[in-house]
Amino acid sequence: MVSQIPEAQFQVTVCEAIPFVKIPDRFTILHADAFKKTCEELFFKEPLPPKIVLDFSKTNFIDSCGIGALVTNVKIAREKSTEIVLQDVSHQIMEVFSLTSLDGVLTIEQSSEEIENPTEKSGSKSSEHLPGTHPSIGSWFKRFIDVVGALVGLGITAILFVPIAIAIKIDSPGPLFFAQTRCGWMGKQFKMWKFRSMGPDAEKLKHTIKNEAKGSFFKNENDPRITTVGRFLRRRSLDELPQFWNVLKGDMSLVGTRPPTADEVESYEVPQWQRLDVKPGMTGEWQVNGRSQIKNFEDVIRLDLKYQENWSLMYDIKLILKTITILFKKNSGAV
Repeated sequence: MVSQIPEAQFQVTVCEAIPFVKIPDRFTILHADAFKKTCEELFFKEPLPPKIVLDFSKTNFIDSCGIGALVTNVKIAREKSTEIVLQDVSHQIMEVFSLTSLDGVLTIEQSSEEIENPTEKSGSKSSEHLPGTHPSIGSWFKRFIDVVGALVGLGITAILFVPIAIAIKIDSPGPLFFAQTRCGWMGKQFKMWKFRSMGPDAEKLKHTIKNEAKGSFFKNENDPRITTVGRFLRRRSLDELPQFWNVLKGDMSLVGTRPPTADEVESYEVPQWQRLDVKPGMTGEWQVNGRSQIKNFEDVIRLDLKYQENWSLMYDIKLILKTITILFKKNSGAV
């Protein structure tokens, strides 16, 4: 027997006690909150359905908020011991899942007509199927500026490498570089590189340090894990020089939003995923607006969305010039 649930935010069809949720052709921030509410209604039904099927057969676009809504509800479903299955996912959406490594986490079922042919499965990822979540993503000139800037930045890094390396090694035992998992465009995880500015066991000791920030990020002005040399490097942003390698690889941009850690993204509410519609940057609005004084995550969100709204190539150039000016001011860097 098939019945309709008219009060659902999305079109929901129940067949043999299994709810089928129809996902729209464009799964964006405009639909994310409604999708969350629809799933909540299903999670609190008695009895709880053993499986919820999401019909992606007509969906050809998803943005970071759509990804966030999906990931959030998959986690809730697992906590409630029910299963969310994605059905008939198009090639475009599969490209996004592959980009974000969700293809290995989500349960996906394809009908025979939707199964990808072998040539597509074995081929390389095609950028033509990736979503244009923001104009900056498809800008070849922005990418050109990134590559040129990264090459120049790596040249500067090479010049400063020896004195920085010697100072770090004399000041504190441990590796020269520090790599941390960060989340980039659409939530794609990557290793972000820095010169090490903390002790070798800093990550293990993080839970012992008081978080003075409010919301989904961490900050402590007098973090005891920071070494003497590390504090100097941070004040001049010299610890971030290796990130030019991330820019050259394409994981980051010279200008963008603040790159969040994986555990920060884990705690995001659905609307906050919108900040992942653009690539993270080495600098951005948060950098030129007193990043060391920002302690409220809502202020980070506000600045990131301001960047997305105002973005243009000239805007990027202005932020780069502002950043260069600020770096020569006393106590301008991170703490």
